[in-house]
This record gives sequence, C-alpha cells and structure tokens, in this order.
Amino acid sequence: MQEIIGTSNKVLEVDLSNKSFDIITITDKERVEYLGGKGLGLKLIYDRMDAGVDPLGEENIIAFMGGVLMGTGAPCSGRFDAITKSPLTGIMASSSCGGPFGMALKTSGWDGIVVKGVAKTPTYLAVDSKGVTFKNAKTIWGKDTQASQKVIDKEGTGSVVIGPAGENLVKFANICSGQRYLGRGGLGAVMGSKNLKGIVAKGKEFKIIPKEKEKFDKYKKKAIKYINNNDLTSEAYRKFGTNANVNLANAGGILPVRNFTKGLHGEAHKISGETMAEVHDTKFHTCKPCTILCGHKGTFGGKMKPVPEYETIGLFGSNLEIFDTEAISEWNDICGEMGMDTISAAGTISWTMEATEKGLFDSKLKFGSTDGISETLKNIAKRKGMGDDLAEGTKRLAQKYGGKDFAMNVKGMELPAYDPRGSYGQGLSYAVANRGACHLTTSMFVLEVFLGMMQPYTKRGKHVYVDFGENISTAVNSLHTCLFTAFAYELEPPLIKYTPTFLLNIMVTNMTAVAIKFMDISLWPELWSTITGQKMNTSKFLKAGARINILERYMNTREGISKKDDTLPPRLLQEGRTFDSKKRTVPLESMLKKYYKRKGYDSNGIPKDRTLKKYGIEKK
Repeated sequence: MQEIIGTSNKVLEVDLSNKSFDIITITDKERVEYLGGKGLGLKLIYDRMDAGVDPLGEENIIAFMGGVLMGTGAPCSGRFDAITKSPLTGIMASSSCGGPFGMALKTSGWDGIVVKGVAKTPTYLAVDSKGVTFKNAKTIWGKDTQASQKVIDKEGTGSVVIGPAGENLVKFANICSGQRYLGRGGLGAVMGSKNLKGIVAKGKEFKIIPKEKEKFDKYKKKAIKYINNNDLTSEAYRKFGTNANVNLANAGGILPVRNFTKGLHGEAHKISGETMAEVHDTKFHTCKPCTILCGHKGTFGGKMKPVPEYETIGLFGSNLEIFDTEAISEWNDICGEMGMDTISAAGTISWTMEATEKGLFDSKLKFGSTDGISETLKNIAKRKGMGDDLAEGTKRLAQKYGGKDFAMNVKGMELPAYDPRGSYGQGLSYAVANRGACHLTTSMFVLEVFLGMMQPYTKRGKHVYVDFGENISTAVNSLHTCLFTAFAYELEPPLIKYTPTFLLNIMVTNMTAVAIKFMDISLWPELWSTITGQKMNTSKFLKAGARINILERYMNTREGISKKDDTLPPRLLQEGRTFDSKKRTVPLESMLKKYYKRKGYDSNGIPKDRTLKKYGIEKK
C-alpha cells in the first residue's frame, strides 16, 4: 500500500456532460486559508460557479470533500462534507456525514471530488487512484438507497447514493452513505438533476500518515482523554445517543411540541434516549473511526435497526404529538430508504397537520395520530398525489396555500428540534445561519439550556457567541471532524472544567470578551498542523473559520439574501409558548443589529468591501 504524507492536495473535477475529468491541485495558501472539508469545497465552487445558476440546472456544482483529519485515526474523524447550491433554499448549502464514502475517497488518493454538468442517461461514477470511470446506472435507477449501495459497493469500500426522492427532485432529498446521510438542503435533488445515481470509491489504495507523527500521537492521546472524561461525550451521548437531548430539551422548555406551540410535554420521556436504551436494547452503531460512540442501533419490531437521532425523534415525535418509538422508527426507515431529510420531512408533515386543522389544506393527517404518515412519506418521495406539493417544503406550501405564520422554516429550510423562545441565542443563530435554519452553525441551546452557562432569556452577549460559534463550527467542519468533540475539547481544559457553573454563567453572560479568551480550542489546530506540517495556531484557525463563513454569506447575498431573510417564523416572534406565563418571544431585532456590526456587514446584512478585503475574498 502506498503512503500519503499529510494530504494529497489533489481533487478530482468531473464533467458529466462530456464524460471527462481533470485534477485540481490545492496550494499551500488555499489549504491554510480554507483548511479542507467544507471550506475548501466552498472556495472551489466559488471560483467555478457564477451567481444566479439554477440549483437543478447543468451549471450547478456539487463537491464532496474529505478533510485533513480523514484517514489519520484522529478521534471522530471519519466525516466528509458535501457542498452545493440548494434547491430548497436557493442559496449555498453544506452537509456533514459519517458514512464510509469519505474514507474510501481519501484512501483512493483524493482530497475531494467536484462534479458539474448533467449526464445524458442515469450514471454512477467509480473512482480509484487513476481517476473516474463513468458507469451505466439504468438498472439501479428507481431503487432505494440501500439496494443501490448493494450494487455499486461491489466496486469499492464506500459510496454515496440517492434514492427515489432525489431522482424525483424532492426539494429536501438527501444523499446516503452506508446508513448515514448528507441530510439538509436537498443535496440529493442536485444529484438527481444531474442523472447521477451515485459515486463509489475503491479505497484502501493509500495509507494516510501525519507529517509530524509523534506530535500527532501526543495530541490524539490528549483528545481521547478529554472525550473519555467529559460527561456529555463519555456518559450521556455514549449511553443514550443524541436522544439524551429529549429530557434536557423538555426540562428546559425548548422541545418542539405540536408544530412549535408548546415547548414541553408530559409524555416526552417515552421517546427519550433513556427509554430507548431500556425498551429497544440499544447497542453502538457509529461513524468510523469514532471515540464518542453516540450512534446507536436497537430492536424495533423484532429487527435490529438504527435508532432515530434526536432531530428525527423531536420532529416526528413530540412535534407531531406522537410518542410511539416503533412508528417513528418506521418513518425514519422510509426517509432513509427513499433518501429524504427527516427534519424537513417531519416539518412539512407538521405544517400539513396544522393547515388541515385550519382548513387551508385537504388531508387526513392529524396531530397525535400515526394514521397516513407512512403513506404520505412514500408519496412525497414519488411526488404522488398531495405528496407532489409536500415535496416542495413548507415555504412553498405556505406561499401556495397560506399558513406562513406556522410554516416553521428560515430561508426555506425547516427548523431543527429546538424552540428558540427558550434560548434567545439560538433564535439569533437560526436567523443568520448561512444554510437556513441550522442547529449546528452555533449550538447556543447547549450553553443556554443544557449546560446553564449563559442566561437564556437575555439578549446580552448573544451576538458575540453566535459569531464565535460560527467561526469554530465552520472551521471544525473544514478539518473535518465531529462537532461533538467541542464538548470535550472546550469544556475539559482545567480552567473551564473546575470553575463553578454559576461563576461561568456570570462571566459568559456579562463578560463575553473575557470568557471567550478563557476558551482553549487549541486541540483542533494542533491536530491539523501535525498532519499537514503547516503552521496553524488558534488565531489562524478562527480566522479561517470566519473567512469561510463570510465567503458563504457573500455568495448568498449575491443570490439576493439580505436582512429581510435573517428572520424567524412569525410564530416565534409573535406567539409565546403555551406553558410560558410570560409569553416570551425571540427579541431578534436588537441582537441582529449588533451581530451585523461585529461581523463587518452593513445594516442590510451585506459583507462590507473592507471585510471581504480583510479576509482576502476577491469580490465577483
């Protein structure tokens, strides 16, 4: 087996229209400024794609990018990113996945693959160290994600595929790798529009070796120690998966209930991670390699299946007022096989239930009832009957039928399972997140509710932490590693770990600049440096995250995004949760104004010329 020392600095560029490929060479400057993963993929697309292209047209580009950490054995590093222009939102979208394709692509000798054009007939790509072979996909066109992978995985060690939802251009179709998904933004529809059924990589042709192996091993050991000592990463998530969030969110009043009207529910414990572990006899089912082990599988209906993640449980469960884990598991399976994002699918079902109640839409779907949901999901994937309308997502549904006040989306992307009326910082984060409603751009609910490190019902300092969190999460998704490592890497250093929570709360809420300086985030850039051999300190790491975030914002503003779009559904701005006697809503406007100033945007949310110049972003 050959060795790659550090990174190959080679990315495949594939043109489906003329069945050709080329090789992009990544420079040291690009590597330092954009790191890898999401950041590098975004920059490659920016350099190659004009504003205004149709997301489902020939000129759109989709990039699949592994990061620097992929293949090195660094903790939780088996993740890759996909980046494209979203058919759901009309702006840039990216998604992270822990499936086997990333490792297969990296160990085939490639740091990424960029795909443009449209194939004349259904096609899949077979990648090895020599390049790309174009294969006929007619026999698997129409098959579900798992059946499709069984066919093309014979040619490699990892693949990405779409299901019927992607082929039928469902606006929130996803992409599958193993039993993991590039979930948000309709990336599967982009592949479908290109007649691209999948990509399989041979893998295991190269071994990835860090340039500074001894230092890398030292930092890896430290990272594993932090993960194994942290309460969230070694206890809550390891034992109960992401569904450990159910009881935490319910106790904090941020659980979505009945299309984001209530905030908590007395039956929520029935769908919690603790209950899942007991009732379904859960076992580990993780990304590889993984140290946190948050992924689980369990016995549902007599079969061993992946346990639905928290977002799926929260939105197909409490948000529909359904607490039947067997039913939710079935819907999770349908979405997985059809290739649909569970967050957007469940959000769309929720809108349909409320619109039906209010006489705006004709369906038999009802809150609290499982009747008709399985059939509806299949019809969405096939664009059959009312499924054709639902396949467009809540923003377009509300434009056609009414019900904008309860169409729970930002910029066209449906909300994840955290109610921001109990977490003001999360409200700001949702409103300004580049891909639309996103819980991962800055997970403010963790600071405000789960950890109690910041007052949730104050505007003070929220703009600072949203900006800081954006820069970190964007950089981490460009390394690339799991965002859950943040719990360990940021909270386990002694200065934070041994400071009482009430003191941290005072400092984090009232002395934001000081508190941020307390945060030790050095492990991420240290791991990156020892692999690449290039210098990367905390300051450069954060600046790279900021640069990537601002580039993405600038690309979105070229598509017409501005302050008018940095908002929340009217329900969150005008209606209090039913249990909240104070009827609090998200005080967005003043936080938004401070956020723009901190980011270097003008009053309309557009990056200023001097901001672009500061980060070396060439204006187009």
